[in-house]
Amino acid sequence: MKKQRMNAYTLAFTGVMAAIVYVVTLFRFPLLGSKVHFANAMCLLSGMLFGGVYGGLAAGLGSALYDAFHGYDVINILITFVSKFMMAWVCARVLWSRDTRNEGFVRAIVAAVCGALTYVALYMLKTFIYQAFVYGYPMNTVWATMLSKFIPSIINAGPILYKTMLPALRHVLNKSELK
Repeated sequence: MKKQRMNAYTLAFTGVMAAIVYVVTLFRFPLLGSKVHFANAMCLLSGMLFGGVYGGLAAGLGSALYDAFHGYDVINILITFVSKFMMAWVCARVLWSRDTRNEGFVRAIVAAVCGALTYVALYMLKTFIYQAFVYGYPMNTVWATMLSKFIPSIINAGPILYKTMLPALRHVLNKSELK
């Protein structure tokens, strides 16, 4: 019976985290022709707190819902879901890659960087494909666009948020549920 209760908590917190990702995506500011928002930090935090699958679901669903409610087409919504899921999943896999839990700040930073770089690589691939093959822009324009999107995409703050929120979540969830 306790296992079912913990799964309900995990599902509820996954939904809450997806909602947080969605709301944080609403607040953005321009930088170098692109937009910076801290939803990527929330996606990384999702992976750190809930592991690869649940954290990935929270990150992917929250970001995909933003795209769906703001007029993006189905292809872009799916691409967003996959790229944000993968960002959180990679972050979680790096952070929890050992049998014992190492909660060191350095490990959290490495995990966040790996997750963020995964997202940036997928986003740059999407940008390249759309710019070069869908829109047919010249390569100079494609590379300039990719550079202008690269810098805002790399900005994340997941490890700091993770260290702040983990103690509070431990009171609610069993340690094994955080993974």
